[in-house]
Amino acid sequence: MGEIFRNLDWSVLTNILASIIPSLICITVHECCHGLAALWLGDTTARDMGRLSLNPLRHVDWFGVLMMAVFHFGWAKPVPIDMRRFKNPKRGMALTALAGPASNLMLAALTLFIYGAVCGIAGEARLWSSGGGYFAAVTMVNTAYISTALAVFNVIPLPPLDGSKVLFSFISDGAYFRLMRYERYGMIILAVLIISGVISGPLNTAVRFVYSGLSVFADAGARLISIF
Repeated sequence: MGEIFRNLDWSVLTNILASIIPSLICITVHECCHGLAALWLGDTTARDMGRLSLNPLRHVDWFGVLMMAVFHFGWAKPVPIDMRRFKNPKRGMALTALAGPASNLMLAALTLFIYGAVCGIAGEARLWSSGGGYFAAVTMVNTAYISTALAVFNVIPLPPLDGSKVLFSFISDGAYFRLMRYERYGMIILAVLIISGVISGPLNTAVRFVYSGLSVFADAGARLISIF
């Protein structure tokens, strides 16, 4: 039995975990930061419902995670927000919405910085060539890339994505609340657009562009280590 396990090819399982784990990390940070922003602006709904948590199970939408792991574009269960508790409801909602993508860009930058520092210590080629090092490297790179993709994806101005809440904050109150009624249908439209490949090309181009810009943090991490 031991010989059978030693001869198994674990690369498939490793690659799956190296996609699922980053996806869970990215959506957890994204949703927590929505809730924190809402709390700072006066809405305690997310805190009261236990959504200010780093437990991924409180945020996960398994279909959204599957989409993220396969297509690098997906979603989580939306954090409950009561915009009536904001002093300025539309502005508060826009700021709360922006907190998600902003947190993902910061997570991507931090992860790339750590990756660069680790590569500076261990050597990039050596890191990728060892078993544990390979898993750590893939996980860090995937976390940075998926977090970038989640940020870019969420600024699309289509309900229920964060970009729509920012865009709609500039329209009249009546039009805003009418459009919000159709938010529930937006995710179905998005899933169709992603699976059909209609928006995958432009999105991937945008994600690669942003990710390329964030790669300076990996260089910064490597340079910092080289000083010491």
